[in-house]
Amino acid sequence: MIISRTPFRVSFIGGGSDLKEYYSNNGYGAVISTAIEKYMYIAIHPYFQNKIRLKYSVTEDVGSVNDIKHPIIKECIRRVNIDRGIEIASFADIPSGTGLGSSSSFTVGLLNALYIHCGVIKTNVELAKEACEIEIDILKEPIGKQDQYATAIGGFNHIKFHQDEEVETLSLNISKSFIKKFASTLRLYYIGSNRSASSILTQQKQNMSKNNKVKIMKKMVRLTEDFKNALFNEDLKSAGALLNHNWELKKQMASNISNDKINVMYNEALKCGAMGGKLLGAGGTGFLLIMAHNHKLIEKKLNCRFLDVNLDSIGSKIIYNN
Repeated sequence: MIISRTPFRVSFIGGGSDLKEYYSNNGYGAVISTAIEKYMYIAIHPYFQNKIRLKYSVTEDVGSVNDIKHPIIKECIRRVNIDRGIEIASFADIPSGTGLGSSSSFTVGLLNALYIHCGVIKTNVELAKEACEIEIDILKEPIGKQDQYATAIGGFNHIKFHQDEEVETLSLNISKSFIKKFASTLRLYYIGSNRSASSILTQQKQNMSKNNKVKIMKKMVRLTEDFKNALFNEDLKSAGALLNHNWELKKQMASNISNDKINVMYNEALKCGAMGGKLLGAGGTGFLLIMAHNHKLIEKKLNCRFLDVNLDSIGSKIIYNN
């Protein structure tokens, strides 16, 4: 049996600039994000029946790879040239569709486990690149590249997406004591439900041809430098203000990124002392990231499930190989 563990991610600034429709026409895109200690687990085991058995939200038991319904699993198995005799199961700390990059975490973790099953060792950067090829180039998902690299590599990073398709991952070398202090101000509030990001991201992609939307995205890309500098200067107040500014800009990128419920919750958090925040993922639902020195009043006011944020520094990893 082989088990991979791949972190989810929290994106702070610049989300959307990792779409090809932006970075291929505007120099480069950039985001600041971190992997967190919430994980996707993929388990692989030989299947006695010489078929393929898959266990995720449903169970599939098929004769060959061509019969698989799950598109990501089908393409990952095709990539490593396995046709049958394998059983795959997935487990996650948090449901999919909640804005934490779970789809790419799944793809990266599955590739990692499959390659080890085949006796092949890939670097985490190679896993991220291949996950992008499968999700974006083959399956034509309307997504960007940040999730694949954030979840594969782990850590707290400034990631840049260049016109030549190269991805530059720059680790933020901030003191461990300040990173711990920064993380202690963060909390994820669960709005409820989940959603597919496709419709929102499709609208964002279409908007990349509009000059006013491109100007907004350029501002968000520039904010990554300001946010990075605020962290280097250990200035939590400025970091919170920049997070808030980024959220106000992001809401202008598509009509369905936010809604009345999200706006009310976010404004209530600000009234209770939050420094800043944003909705994670493409928009609509999922987790609301709030940055505050004290969350007690915010917890009471929002009255919903929440998660603390602890940073992962490892990325995708094989945690069991027998």
